[in-house]
Amino acid sequence: MNTQFQRQPDFKHQQSVQSFYEPAIRVLNEVYEIKKANLKRRGYNEDNAAVTKEELAQKMAYRFKITIWLAHEVITSLIKADKVKTFGGYVQPKIVEAQE
Repeated sequence: MNTQFQRQPDFKHQQSVQSFYEPAIRVLNEVYEIKKANLKRRGYNEDNAAVTKEELAQKMAYRFKITIWLAHEVITSLIKADKVKTFGGYVQPKIVEAQE
């Protein structure tokens, strides 16, 4: 399956990666909330919560039945599209502020 995605034309590959944006952000939000709850329960600052890229890739691969390679491609694409905050090996969902 891995070679199938690598041999697709660029626009098809980009479409297949971008089709995972919304579900990936949903999974990221779920895991992020768990991390925040764990920090709160232990008495630490919830703002320090973050999800490792590897953990997110593993969750996405399991839930969406995709390869780890494709999951990492989706994460990299989300970072390049500025849809998530990243630092080191960690990612956080971007908090979208409502414009009034």
